[in-house]
Amino acid sequence: MDIGDHARWDWPARLRARGPDALATIVGPEKGRGFAVARAALRSRVERLERSVYELDPDEDGMFDFVYVGSLLLHLRDPVRALERVRAVCRGEVLVVDAIDPLLTLVLRERPAARLDARGRPWWWKPNLAGLARMAEAAGLEPLAAPRRVYLPPGAGQPVPDLAPRAVLRRWRRLLLTEAGRQGLVLALRGDPHGVLHVRPARAR
Repeated sequence: MDIGDHARWDWPARLRARGPDALATIVGPEKGRGFAVARAALRSRVERLERSVYELDPDEDGMFDFVYVGSLLLHLRDPVRALERVRAVCRGEVLVVDAIDPLLTLVLRERPAARLDARGRPWWWKPNLAGLARMAEAAGLEPLAAPRRVYLPPGAGQPVPDLAPRAVLRRWRRLLLTEAGRQGLVLALRGDPHGVLHVRPARAR
């Protein structure tokens, strides 16, 4: 499931009018083509549904033994509601892989916390690892394994800062003292920090 129509995304109010058109110029008309290419290459029968995760309904969509939620929650105003809808159609296991805040994860290891963006893009909550696990718990999901942190290598189109010594000396203030700089530094050195949750619908107690 995915939403190709950018106008239906969870945009902050100030960006709702101009955000979809601005994003369309960046993404271009090829959005969603990767799915079709992979489906053909793998000779898969998997179907792509143009729907919001908020609209998942067991009566319409059925029940699934395995659900994968990848890099989605960051873009949702209500990630707990989305995970509740995932739980509603799952009779087996759920694998959640989503963006986390590395600094909050380092400083507040055990305390659930999240940073709110909601300004220049459809990015909302970026939790620490404990916060991501608490979101799943609040949605009625229970762990099958301890949550863990992974680093995804940056893609070809993902901008990363130049870490040549001269560039670092010239821009060290921005790299270390701004949020965007620190994020870019982590991305360049390790990759994009994500949390991994292996969960299932919680059993009645």
